Amino acid sequence: MWIIIVVIVVVVIGVGALGGIIADAPGQREIKELVFSDVEFKNLRDGTYIGEYKGTKDHKRDTKVEMIVSGGEISDIKILKGALGKDGTPAELKGGLSIDNLFNSAVQSNTLQVDVISGATITSKAHLKALENALKQAQPER
Repeated sequence: MWIIIVVIVVVVIGVGALGGIIADAPGQREIKELVFSDVEFKNLRDGTYIGEYKGTKDHKRDTKVEMIVSGGEISDIKILKGALGKDGTPAELKGGLSIDNLFNSAVQSNTLQVDVISGATITSKAHLKALENALKQAQPER
């Protein structure tokens, strides 16, 4: 009798997990397919800019960042929504890295075409898209 109950519980848990994976797939696919613009990282307009990424398939990985530009260059990037720990600081993802490491790489390289954090590809790409949207706002007027 106990074996039947255990089997039923395992099946219910398995079906629930599979349902969650299937429900999450469109949002993951959307982020994996994101394309990044070639935006300038220099001679930006000074100010504070908010960049967001909002999924159209789901909102589990929506992100928001604040970028501060001083002297035409990025002086700070802060995650407002996304990969944050319970204490509000950037969460450690894989290999001891956080989104701050990813942002530092982008700023040092002057491009969004940087290696994402292995094992956190989707999270990385969502945050880079939010940064791109902030950078677009800070572009010099032409």
